[in-house]
Amino acid sequence: MASLDLEWVAVFDEVYKTANVSRAAERLDITQGAASTALNRLRAYFDDALFSRTPRGMLPTPRAEALYPVLRGVREGLEQARAGRSTFVPAQAERTFRICMTDISEIVLVPILMNHLRLAAPGVCVEVEKISPESPRHLEGGDVDLAVGFMPQLEAGFYQQVLFSQRFVCVASQQHPRIGHRFTKAAFGREQHVLVSASGTGHVIVDKTLARAGVERRIALRVPSFLGVASIVADTELIATVPSHFATVMQRRERIRILPMPHALPAYEVKQHWHARFHSDPGNVWLRRTVAELMTPGSGLTKFAADRGV
Repeated sequence: MASLDLEWVAVFDEVYKTANVSRAAERLDITQGAASTALNRLRAYFDDALFSRTPRGMLPTPRAEALYPVLRGVREGLEQARAGRSTFVPAQAERTFRICMTDISEIVLVPILMNHLRLAAPGVCVEVEKISPESPRHLEGGDVDLAVGFMPQLEAGFYQQVLFSQRFVCVASQQHPRIGHRFTKAAFGREQHVLVSASGTGHVIVDKTLARAGVERRIALRVPSFLGVASIVADTELIATVPSHFATVMQRRERIRILPMPHALPAYEVKQHWHARFHSDPGNVWLRRTVAELMTPGSGLTKFAADRGV
């Protein structure tokens, strides 16, 4: 039997994570032909198809599922041995970090993080992907380094760190004809609302809490994310219930007024999450520490919020 080529292991790992041979080749900086050849040799070595082409991409066979933790461990061990370093030097590093997050975290955190990296770690790149049901698997497999947001689905096998506590406020246009600086329960019930229907965010707390209290909203518009909410509110008579940090950031860009929520809603914690397998990775440690420091009082987001009195 032929020996197992260690380069094949890398191809297996990337195809497993991306479900795409072309994408695996791109990430390994090899040709698609070379990746296909390595995959075919792996199939012969293990006497199994390993991956089957489906409408959702190249999905692993049961044999590949069983092999993945073993081969992933081999690759990870070799990479750590080859790196041969126990420190991460931000100013000298050339590395891409992948972070999955909610759209609110993308709006609030990413600009602060990128401005920091431009000075502290100019060779570091960031790839952002949306939080999804696949996020736990991506974190476990190393395809994503960090997850930021409200993610109660991440429990067993994941570390977590609280970044800040988030509360809810209402936003309305500065020119809203019926809403001034005083916002009552009656006004909340009378006005038409924008409802964000995205899953995986803390906004589900609003829906459940108001429903339990018997509070009904006049929903005039449903949108899939928070990305356009502030612009819609600024140019209409609609109002929206949003996290306070999001409202603070968007108040700089749109003609909106931030109002206290007239109904009691619980706060929730925004956390960063990472898998136990990468807890001691020097680069991952640095990334987590950087995100945490940017979210602490006196820096980044929270400093801006304090300056605005939010």
